[in-house]
Amino acid sequence: MQTGVGLSLPAQNLNVLNARRASFKGHKSHLNPSSQKHVSSVSSASSTELTRGHLSNLEKLLQKTNQPEPEPVIKGSGNGLIQPKGKGFLEGLNLSGIWPEMKAAEEMSPRHLNRLKRLLSKTMEYSPRNNLGSRWREYHGCNDWSGLLDPLDENLRREVVRYGEFVQAAYHGFHSNPAMSTDEAPLPRHVALPDRSYKMTKSLYATSSVGLPKWVDDVAPDLGWMTQRSSWIGYVAVCDDKKEIHRMGRRDIVIALRGTATCLEWAENFRAQLVQISEFDDPTQRVECGFLSLHKTRGAHVPSLAESVVEEVKRLMEMYKGENLSITITGHSLGAALSLLVADEISSCVPYMPPVTVFSFGGPRVGNKGFVDRLNEKNVKVLRIVNNQDLITKVPSLPNEFIGEGSEQQEKDNSWTYSHVETELRIDHKMSPYLKPNADVACCHDLEAYLHLVDGFLSSNCPFRSNAKRSLARLLQDQRSNVKQLYTHKALSLNLDRDRFSFPITSCLPSPSQ
Repeated sequence: MQTGVGLSLPAQNLNVLNARRASFKGHKSHLNPSSQKHVSSVSSASSTELTRGHLSNLEKLLQKTNQPEPEPVIKGSGNGLIQPKGKGFLEGLNLSGIWPEMKAAEEMSPRHLNRLKRLLSKTMEYSPRNNLGSRWREYHGCNDWSGLLDPLDENLRREVVRYGEFVQAAYHGFHSNPAMSTDEAPLPRHVALPDRSYKMTKSLYATSSVGLPKWVDDVAPDLGWMTQRSSWIGYVAVCDDKKEIHRMGRRDIVIALRGTATCLEWAENFRAQLVQISEFDDPTQRVECGFLSLHKTRGAHVPSLAESVVEEVKRLMEMYKGENLSITITGHSLGAALSLLVADEISSCVPYMPPVTVFSFGGPRVGNKGFVDRLNEKNVKVLRIVNNQDLITKVPSLPNEFIGEGSEQQEKDNSWTYSHVETELRIDHKMSPYLKPNADVACCHDLEAYLHLVDGFLSSNCPFRSNAKRSLARLLQDQRSNVKQLYTHKALSLNLDRDRFSFPITSCLPSPSQ
């Protein structure tokens, strides 16, 4: 039997060994073009030529397809074979390659402490702000966001989250000073906007047309602002930064409206009968009575919401006459409902109105099919962001027994049935790896939970994106009982300062389970 090095080494290793031997003995080598000559002649050759020759031959050698070395198989005590040592059986299957969800879940595991520390910090990290100049009308809904929602376009995701944060600022602006004087007009107030390129130009107020019975004051005299008829409900802001105007492709006017806060606002929410918008409008176009009341009613010292918005929009349009303008109205819950009424109001207040778009979060139904058609005729674009488990988005809805199912009136014009606007971005809190799948009603409607879900949304059939950037700090502050215990316990084990989780006020109603 012939013995030698070739029997114990693979072919590619043998080539390397021969090359090394050639450098010492002058034998022929794949890497040494001058190996036919004696070693002493190598020193006389040009070092540059030798280098080029070695690199050329090395490149040819590396281009050859290397055969993988077979795993050593170890015989067992019986006739069977034992698995080769190395990766385990499950690791060898590479399940993350088969199911990307497993890889995403692993990347979001609390074992990745550095990532979790960042997500639990108060420091916000945003998706990149790309230049929207050439496509701003598309992101503003000129094509009803066709092709941008599923999968969700990264630029649209950033814009939706940004407008949601304007609504959070409206919540904070109200709760920082909720009380209003009944004897004099309110003083101007400052609101800390989330985007410094915008400046606030006007405060907005909503007034209820109903009052509480007198016995309420006798039973609970300390309710204070909870029983006031007029309340600060939002603001108007305009982009005032040249770089941001260039990035967005236009100067943007934002109208942000908060959700329900006072007792009388809750009372208006339950006035669910459909009424005609005005005596001069088409009687088949109807909206909810309570929402219309908050929109149209004047206060003792403040104008109605409708009057304030129209006046301020006209003023800003005159101030920035000749520029590309857009009007973006955004709101949550009650604010989402009022956003549709505001959009309807301002869309025809001047002959040449710039594009009007609504981004609504967790909004209820506002009117009937006639009202939806009215918005479409005025070219108002509406994107509803809806959580599958949010009950507020499913009301109000009058039962068929009350409407008269199959009645002639209903079949004629649907005047007595509620209808949603059509374009929606549907999200699901069960897709979040951080929230409990059985989260309570308040969590499903919470604005911060909405922004958390939008930031993580990829598409309807894909998991929560592993590179979601939004901080979990506010979510833990507002909805700790609805966050999986795995993450709340991990937050405590990281010894993070609880004061870092303290925010001045919650973005919506607190969870009833807290």
